[in-house]
Amino acid sequence: MTYAQQHRNFLKGYHLAFKLRGRKKDWPAILELWQTAAAQGHKRAQFYLASLYDNGWGIPQDISQAFNWYMKAAEQGHMESMFNIGVFYYKGEVVEQNYKTAVRWYTRSAIKGDYRAQHSLGVCYFYGEGVKKNDKNAVFWYKKAAKAGFLNSIFNLGLCYKFGDGVPQSHRWAKYYFQKAAEKGHKRALGQLRRHYGE
Repeated sequence: MTYAQQHRNFLKGYHLAFKLRGRKKDWPAILELWQTAAAQGHKRAQFYLASLYDNGWGIPQDISQAFNWYMKAAEQGHMESMFNIGVFYYKGEVVEQNYKTAVRWYTRSAIKGDYRAQHSLGVCYFYGEGVKKNDKNAVFWYKKAAKAGFLNSIFNLGLCYKFGDGVPQSHRWAKYYFQKAAEKGHKRALGQLRRHYGE
């Protein structure tokens, strides 16, 4: 099967899964299309097939199968799959918990621009999980994810400025980040503003 044929199968499955509004999804057809493309090495088909198994969409949930297909896509450099493999290792789901391996996958995904991986990497640096604790590196990755609008990173930056972790302590900047997160409905940021900044 040529790449063009694989891609056509992937796109047909994608159309059936996400583009048809108000119609019952034909999961057996979607599964077959993605399985065919994934077996031939199409990385996006591998990722979406993994998602079916991960979430139990149209098929019984099977986390081991999800891991296997995410891994195939991750090994081909698929950004979201690399993040997901990091999560498996971080949580010790299907595989033995290994923070170092989680950090390795998070880093590969974060460099490609996945904001969830950037945030997770920030957490690992902040708590010294799988890497040497480094607050400045934590702030670096939180800022990357915050730029993409990831609320937990925006909130964590507020905490970093509040306590002077990895940055000079600044209540002005702490308040700025808490407000930014609170505006989007982040409850803990709202709590910080009410308790410490009289809002």
